[in-house]
Amino acid sequence: MTNQIALALGALILIGLCGDWLMNDLSATLFLSRKLTDMIEWMAFWR
Repeated sequence: MTNQIALALGALILIGLCGDWLMNDLSATLFLSRKLTDMIEWMAFWR
């Protein structure tokens, strides 16, 4: 991964977080983080 690609992906993530904060009060980010923790626990169970 080049620096340009990493910066572009980082910028897209920040834009998405800012957009979620402005439009949804971070509800989508909270939902995705809860689902991610559930998936991590589920994967640890099958390990």
